[in-house]
Amino acid sequence: MPPTPRVVLDRARLQANVDRMAATAAERGQALRPHAKTHKCPQVAALQLAAGAVGLTVATLGEAEAFAEAGCGDLLIAYPVWWTSDQAWRAAELATRVRLAVGVDSVEGVQHLAELWQVPRGRTREPAAGPVALPELVVEVDSGHHRSGCAPQEARAVARAGIETGFVVRGLFTFPGHSYTPAGRREVVRQEADAVAEAARGLRAAGVPTPHVSGGSTPSVALEEAGFDELRPGVYVFGDAQQWELGTCAPQDIALTVHSTVVSHAGGRLVLDAGSKALGADRAGWATGFGRLLDHPGARIEVLSEHHAVAVLPDGEPLPPRGSVVRVVPNHVCNAVNLAEELLVADDGVVTERWPVAARGRNS
Repeated sequence: MPPTPRVVLDRARLQANVDRMAATAAERGQALRPHAKTHKCPQVAALQLAAGAVGLTVATLGEAEAFAEAGCGDLLIAYPVWWTSDQAWRAAELATRVRLAVGVDSVEGVQHLAELWQVPRGRTREPAAGPVALPELVVEVDSGHHRSGCAPQEARAVARAGIETGFVVRGLFTFPGHSYTPAGRREVVRQEADAVAEAARGLRAAGVPTPHVSGGSTPSVALEEAGFDELRPGVYVFGDAQQWELGTCAPQDIALTVHSTVVSHAGGRLVLDAGSKALGADRAGWATGFGRLLDHPGARIEVLSEHHAVAVLPDGEPLPPRGSVVRVVPNHVCNAVNLAEELLVADDGVVTERWPVAARGRNS
């Protein structure tokens, strides 16, 4: 067994999570396009696709290239891209090999891409660079998270700009990131449904007869039924301490943990050899700690440094002995995975495979 900290994936729980979400989408007649930034791993993607996912969502062009290399043929880069000419060329080449869509949320963003893609369309680079094609555009709509995305009433103008500059406009997408909250998720889902309905009307008026509507997140997907052609949850595949605390997964659903050795009992607390460089440092304002211990549900990681974590257990609960290994549930599993080079896949607690985190660091 490799030394700690090590990232371990329970195969049975992983498969159960994959199958459960696939069944939810199928029962509703919705497509499933999981966000692969959570796992960054071709083997996990293969399980999702085999269970019926229509393709993958990715965060960057680099991630798209990594999953295309692994055989995924349908990819959505779900953010409003603003690329260099080199990135535009890479995307145009990628679009000859896979069905590729990219996000836009402004008329200026569409015009920027149109200007960039005059280079690939004009074939001004060396012929050895190969053939090129244009990705489809998907308009991002802000449904209340207030990160990126145009206002619903602006979607028509963005779509019209795409059509007028020669792109295929597939439809629209949104990310209800404000669903990551202990309360109010039904209101978030209502806001999301209202926003995409208004934006879809705008796209139809712009000349997109049947706009494809994509939305959803792991905390909100259970409540989203009408108005969406496609769901894009990501964290569901592994689970994490945030989802555990939100109640959107149970401890028995958590498939990925960071195994960490107890190195000290200083101060009557549990000191572990996994810090922020293994777990990630995310902590939402409502979170009760920097992570949890799978086998000690009442424990919380209260102090996190680069290479150590300090966990506090409930009064009266004995500390695991020094030298023992505990299973840490990171707050935000996407960050923990991006810090790892490989996932150790376990069957009944025995590591049987090593899966590379192939898209690790592919941030541009």
